[in-house]
Amino acid sequence: MAKNIQAIRGMHDILPDKSPLWHFLEQQTRSVLDSYGYRELRTPVVEMTELFKRSIGEVTDIVEKEMYTFEDRNGDSLTLRPECTASCVRAGIESGLFHNQVQRLWYYGPMFRHERPQKGRYRQFYQIGAEAYGLTGPDIDIEMILLTRRIWECLGLEGLELQINTLGTSAERAVYREQLVAYLSERRGQLDEDSLRRLDSNPLRILDSKNPDMQELTAGAPSLMDYLGEESKEHFRSLCAGLEAAGVPYVVNTRLVRGLDYYARTVFEWVTDRLGAQGTVCAGGRYDGLVEQLGGRATPAVGFAMGVERLIVLLEEREIPLELQTLDAYLVLVGDTPQRQGMLLADRLRREVPGLRLMTHCGGGSFKSQFKKADRSGARFALVLGEDELAQGIIGVKYLREEREQEQVALDDLAGYLREKI
Repeated sequence: MAKNIQAIRGMHDILPDKSPLWHFLEQQTRSVLDSYGYRELRTPVVEMTELFKRSIGEVTDIVEKEMYTFEDRNGDSLTLRPECTASCVRAGIESGLFHNQVQRLWYYGPMFRHERPQKGRYRQFYQIGAEAYGLTGPDIDIEMILLTRRIWECLGLEGLELQINTLGTSAERAVYREQLVAYLSERRGQLDEDSLRRLDSNPLRILDSKNPDMQELTAGAPSLMDYLGEESKEHFRSLCAGLEAAGVPYVVNTRLVRGLDYYARTVFEWVTDRLGAQGTVCAGGRYDGLVEQLGGRATPAVGFAMGVERLIVLLEEREIPLELQTLDAYLVLVGDTPQRQGMLLADRLRREVPGLRLMTHCGGGSFKSQFKKADRSGARFALVLGEDELAQGIIGVKYLREEREQEQVALDDLAGYLREKI
């Protein structure tokens, strides 16, 4: 017997009993984004590999170790998108969305990274994100954070902590980078394997190391805040003041650097202690140089992305009483003529009764076997159409979840009858 083919490790199915929770999250989030004036942008799942090398950075973990990259038949190097900001920027440049315009956009879809799967982290994972282009001030940064807080409120999620930091400009980081490398180089013997690899390529990521043995070393490192110019400091002060005015508690985490090269100035994360090592459920920040870096005109930008699977885990803990997509009716058809006519009847009823969830029996079978299937379907009632009913122009209505006598309804009156019942 041939071995069953299973899903690829780190890529999972969302089965029907889980779908209502995903729908709830998607609907609540879409509603909030719409209320803030953000418009949806959908981009391809596959992009040219060069896009991510130029945006994320060739020496990042994502590009070096995690991307799903392959050559197509034309010999072009393509990559399944590991994140969507670069795709949004590419689409905006290509379509002229950023020419003297402010854009507020959002996206939703699967991303791909070849990481070690664990709770809340998969190789195919879903993100919902928002991006704003053309605005330089801290007010749009504040709006992004307020927007995410509103999403948590609508989802009923509590206990998430907001952590913020500033990375300054690229020029300020370059000066700081030299000092950080000098500090770490003097202590090379205390660095773990990952930190040694990052020392020359991406030393700021060492500050964000999750290795407990590195905490004391990074705590003593120079602070980026000491190397910021007055403009960057004022931007951060205004951000903090705006959050305080809006009543948003936050923690300044000077070791928060984010894993992508394109971030500058504001960075933030919403974190929880209920997901183990994967504590970040939403992360974002400002990336003012990315549009120009990818060939467009200089355009300020800020955005965030939420990990949908991680939010789903938190929602499952809440045991939200969701309305399941139960059937209203199951159409039982006994006999050849009722089987043919029943299909037409069902199609007409779905057109005439908005919101009706009606399943038509297929495959024939006795009345008894069909009725058992109607009961197992979870429908509220069965509609029974046989040769006798069809000849009389009526249909039987049998309630499956209530102790009520079976009724007979004229076929011409059935749509009105159902409109009153659902």
